[in-house]
Amino acid sequence: MLKREPGGADGSQARDKLVREALRLFAEKGFERATTREICEAASANVSAIRYYFGDKAGLYRAAFTEPLSDLPCATDVRRYSALPLGEGLSLFFREFLEALKRGEELRLVMKLHFREMIEPTGAWQQEIDAEIKPQHETMLGMLLRHLKLPGVDDDLQRLAFAIIGMGVQFYVGQDVVGLISPTLLDTPAAVDLLAERLAGYAHSMIDGEALRRAAEAAA
Repeated sequence: MLKREPGGADGSQARDKLVREALRLFAEKGFERATTREICEAASANVSAIRYYFGDKAGLYRAAFTEPLSDLPCATDVRRYSALPLGEGLSLFFREFLEALKRGEELRLVMKLHFREMIEPTGAWQQEIDAEIKPQHETMLGMLLRHLKLPGVDDDLQRLAFAIIGMGVQFYVGQDVVGLISPTLLDTPAAVDLLAERLAGYAHSMIDGEALRRAAEAAA
């Protein structure tokens, strides 16, 4: 049975509200300065709820760092992507990679917390790298290896993978700048989907260019 919190919210709702308020306050103040008491007050929860749901403040922080947006698709299935024709694989990769850009304020808080974690590390960032960033990179490498028919990963393939994924990362890191310079690029879900298709096309051209470069190098 779910634990009931004051106000009639069941345990799942109470836990979710704690995570939301923790995300906001940790993003604004950082792990050290955001107190468990103010988080609980913002979530209309008992202080003991943190121990009940998360164990301690560090557990709440990990939940706030990893759980928001966790319901979104993630491009981490190497076999699934590598089995697709390159164009389809790139389109699917960028659609899933950019999906969080449709989440507005929630994404802004997530990015703010990620930036803060880089400056005031608690160890949560390494978990994010291992769970999501590395697998996404492996997915891209798998597609490139298959399309370019290479026996293994070399430094140029790594450079290409980082460059392709970096096109999508730019719209996360520079979301506010993009909004100021060209707000229509991200202002609707349809605009984000169109961006994904365009990035897939740019990536395809980059990969074709790399294939030509390798062919010319081999011929020389």
